[in-house]
Amino acid sequence: MDENQIPAIRAVPRTGVIYVTTEAGRRGYKPGDASWSNLGQGMPETGDLPGAPPRVGKISIDVDDQEYAPVPGIWELRESVASLYNRLYRRGMPSQYSAENVSLCGGGRAALTRVAASLGHINLGHFLPDYTAYEELLDVFKAFTAIPILLEGDRGYAFTPDDLRKEILGRGLSALLLSNPCNPTGKLVQGEELARWVKTSRELECMLIIDEFYSHYVWTGRPGQLPVESAARYVEDVNKDPVVLLDGLTKNWRYPGWRCSWTVGPKAVIEATASAGSFLDGGGSKPLQRAAIPLLDEKYVQAETMATHNVFREKRHKTLSALERIGIRADRAPDGTFYVWGNLSSLPAPLNDGMSFFRAALDRKVICVPGEFFDVNPGKRRSRAASRFKSYVRFSFGPSMASVEQALGRIEEMVLQAAKGPDLKVVESK
Repeated sequence: MDENQIPAIRAVPRTGVIYVTTEAGRRGYKPGDASWSNLGQGMPETGDLPGAPPRVGKISIDVDDQEYAPVPGIWELRESVASLYNRLYRRGMPSQYSAENVSLCGGGRAALTRVAASLGHINLGHFLPDYTAYEELLDVFKAFTAIPILLEGDRGYAFTPDDLRKEILGRGLSALLLSNPCNPTGKLVQGEELARWVKTSRELECMLIIDEFYSHYVWTGRPGQLPVESAARYVEDVNKDPVVLLDGLTKNWRYPGWRCSWTVGPKAVIEATASAGSFLDGGGSKPLQRAAIPLLDEKYVQAETMATHNVFREKRHKTLSALERIGIRADRAPDGTFYVWGNLSSLPAPLNDGMSFFRAALDRKVICVPGEFFDVNPGKRRSRAASRFKSYVRFSFGPSMASVEQALGRIEEMVLQAAKGPDLKVVESK
């Protein structure tokens, strides 16, 4: 135990992004410092983009909005979220989402926590690798049992509807948690494959809890179509199909600081998560919920999505090309998200180890996230030393193009230096 540790408090680990930025802070990093490139960040650039609607610079607050918001959120925004899903994914379908199918809260982690707190004594499956914040979330609530499902890089992290059926039947899963597109691999389940996933969940009564925070960063769509995907498109009955979707302003609208998210699903699930929110967080920000309503207008969403897509597609291409030239390959090019899941195994030692690579990059004022943080390991039941992802790093092309290019140039210099010399000095963080 640390000498400053209070006996009643357990050691609570940081998520990958918080860990790497904390370590960078010990080297002098501060947000906004242009001399640093943060390819570890989990947020997109938030400034103006060509063709995007003007960014919100200020909001007015009504007197009534000084009060608490309802725990499931203000009715008007709940209606706006439901209407957007119906327009984007459910045109002409008899079953439509309503405000009662939507709950709002203060950010994606809060939404996930509400859902997790609502689960009963079940087996819940989760994938490896996946979003780092799932680790503590799957450990802190003891009602359910978290069961890892290994995905393989040599298969492109594929997981077919038949695989899903086998896992549900073989492991007795009553729920499955995943990010789609996947953070960190960028693998996207879409189209007919996603439709079969939803059908399987309906037939076998296994709830799909799908984190769709990157669902507007889709790189595999057809020209002329809005590059978005959601399991909402394949739900038959919005109140019976066991499909729960999470999204918010953080990534797809590029407003992470607003901490405004939503859960979409059957009314019974929304009622349960709102009850959980009544003791977990008490509800989100009423003024920001009010200000978010215009951002869900369909024309606004289309313009914002296409502008983001145009800018980020170019950054994706440059990042993939540069990393491949350096010798860092992706097991698969990302179908979605703004990340590249880089395999370091071809690099000279010690850069072929994710943690060593991360520390060496800090010396050059570049931040990235070692792959072992995505080896979701609730309760630390498996040794970190045995992680399958020790030779991986997640690179974000969320920052500006200038910052991304600066980082890629420094990484290339670092790898070339390592290739020339027998030793590379890596400074251990204290």
